[in-house]
Amino acid sequence: MSGTDDGRMTALIAKLDAVLGPGGLLTARSDTDAYCTDWRNLSPGRTPAVLRPADTDAVAACVRLCVEAGVPLVPQGGNTSMVVGATPDNSDGEVVLSLSRLNRIRSLDPLDMTLAIEAGVTLKAAQDAAAAADCLLPLSISSEGSAQIGGVLATNAGGNNTIRYGNARELVLGVEAVLPDGSVFNGLRRLRKDNTGYALRQLLVGSEGTLGIITAAVLQLSPRPRQLEVALCAVETPEAALELFGRFRREDPTAVQAFEFMSGTGLDLVLALIPGATLPLEQRAPHYVLVELASGRRDGTLRGLLEDVLGAALEDGTVGDAVIAESEAQRQSLWRLREEHSEAQKRAGASVKNDVSVPVSRVPELIRLATGACETLIPGIRPAPFGHLGDGNIHFNLVQPPGMDPAAFLARDHEIMDTVGAVVRALDGSFSAEHGVGRLKPYMMPDWRGGAELAAMRRIKQAFDPRNLFNPGRVLPAEDMPAGP
Repeated sequence: MSGTDDGRMTALIAKLDAVLGPGGLLTARSDTDAYCTDWRNLSPGRTPAVLRPADTDAVAACVRLCVEAGVPLVPQGGNTSMVVGATPDNSDGEVVLSLSRLNRIRSLDPLDMTLAIEAGVTLKAAQDAAAAADCLLPLSISSEGSAQIGGVLATNAGGNNTIRYGNARELVLGVEAVLPDGSVFNGLRRLRKDNTGYALRQLLVGSEGTLGIITAAVLQLSPRPRQLEVALCAVETPEAALELFGRFRREDPTAVQAFEFMSGTGLDLVLALIPGATLPLEQRAPHYVLVELASGRRDGTLRGLLEDVLGAALEDGTVGDAVIAESEAQRQSLWRLREEHSEAQKRAGASVKNDVSVPVSRVPELIRLATGACETLIPGIRPAPFGHLGDGNIHFNLVQPPGMDPAAFLARDHEIMDTVGAVVRALDGSFSAEHGVGRLKPYMMPDWRGGAELAAMRRIKQAFDPRNLFNPGRVLPAEDMPAGP
């Protein structure tokens, strides 16, 4: 950074300090480092300052000052991004804007079944607030204890219950956001129907902070289930897992709340590397399914439905073994086997993550073909696919071969992602199902979303953020970036 730039940044930081007040500005490396490292530790960056505004007006003031100085902003929530979307690059020129102090629940209406909430509230805290009012916020993801609402919406998070309730986008009725000119878009409406022009909230949801900084939202709640039933099933093949899903859906499609696939390799890593994780089945299997049924009725029929479907599947060999949770503690124990997959893979060494989706009917092909292609590419590689079979979103993750240098493995990440991507494309899928694009995958956009689609995205970005100061380098590739690694 030149002396002129140093002076510009020093002057900007002094103005920001005056706006933010005590505790609102961090500049010491010892304080900012945690905001500069992504969860996967793929691309540590540097920032001259972390801004911690406490309300929407302060966010807007910070934006106006940074835009005036021509300094780019990186919005950050709980910093749980899987695609390096919420941390600064290593230029030391991007300022981090943390939403963590915007942590208030503004209102909860159990009759309207709406929750108005600020961006810095964690998803778990939002779920708890809804539960206290005998309502359900159905969005559920593995990182819900630290992921914040602003980031959840900015990435259009999916999660375990998408099959029944949809992605985050389907739960958003209204949004408040600060736009790149420092103005505040006040769209916090609680209406189910509001057909008045372009749905700006839906442009902001899923934009990964490139079009605006979400500061609050109105979320749609649901009634809390009165019955929950969970089972872990061992299956020989992904085809058997899909067959089991079809049986539950044909029996009662409204009852299926989650249907999660786990490979034997992935679950073996959980059992080996996560303390306290145990398999409540007699033998290990090539693959597993975790199914959760839910109902608002109190008539006790849900257990019978689960037992009937599983009984028939066990009898004809579709399922090799199964266990049904008999308590809330057992339910949580079964879910832990699914939720600890990312942490177990992190402990197993370097991994390349592919958050992909294909039509539900083609999930078995994805698992079989991508496994074979990656094993051919790197002998000894450990494919550990898992995820949301019920909506076609599989996290096709690859763990380094035992003994391989982690850096050497990660150096081939584009090659690995493109190998999986070739299979996904042939199956009419997408390279990003719920994690977004971030800084990790913009290079794929021209090839996957080129032509009119990418051109339209660029025009939208230009209209909202003509100076490219909101999360630059995320989602959209540089104009001259080639299609490929």
